[in-house]
Amino acid sequence: MAGMFKKGAKCPISARFSTVGRETGSSDLARDPRGFSVKFKTQEGNWDFVANNTPVFFLRDPAKFPHFIHTQKRDPATHLSGDDDSTAFWDYLSQNPESIHQVMILMSDRGIPAGYRHMHGYYGHTLKLVNSEGEWVYAQFHLISDQGIKNFTADEAAAESNDFGQKDLYTSIDKGDFPSWTMQVQIMTEKEAEDAWTEKKINVFDLTHIWPHKEYPLRTIGKMTLNDNAKVSLSEPA
Repeated sequence: MAGMFKKGAKCPISARFSTVGRETGSSDLARDPRGFSVKFKTQEGNWDFVANNTPVFFLRDPAKFPHFIHTQKRDPATHLSGDDDSTAFWDYLSQNPESIHQVMILMSDRGIPAGYRHMHGYYGHTLKLVNSEGEWVYAQFHLISDQGIKNFTADEAAAESNDFGQKDLYTSIDKGDFPSWTMQVQIMTEKEAEDAWTEKKINVFDLTHIWPHKEYPLRTIGKMTLNDNAKVSLSEPA
């Protein structure tokens, strides 16, 4: 039913990128997941699309989320960040083995994206798509970078500016080299979701799993293009 998914439909967007566990002003080149925050300004209202650059996450139980986030922040006693004291982070991972899928990605060659233009975005959570007859399917949304995937080694990242991601994105847009992402979706019917659990132990709501592309193929439904940088008037408060 959503108008933005009808053939030929267009809508303006605003997008923000960030690291996930780090503080404001920290390095763009940390070994850390990256966040996509996209606001689709449709004729029917705003749709906030919040995603990561990894298709899975550290946990499947939402009750664990506050505890996990605390492991990403400064120690309340020493006020040291994870750069100096990562005990809490690794302690959490060791006691929550469902995080291993995300950890293997984070510690792989994909752990430090070479800027925000060269990474995919995954909504991660499962949504429902409903048609005008009230029929629905489960859906997983993906933003696939048209620039391709590019990553830094730890040594390469150390040689770059801490603001590399921001600078690369801003200057690319400024010179007309507009980055874009192809939006794709995977879908499952209610029956397919039941079979996925019975036959493969895939829970469609488990954020530590992916849906196999062979059985649930990616379907292209649109494109996201960033063609304008934020404007700030120097004569007025930002």
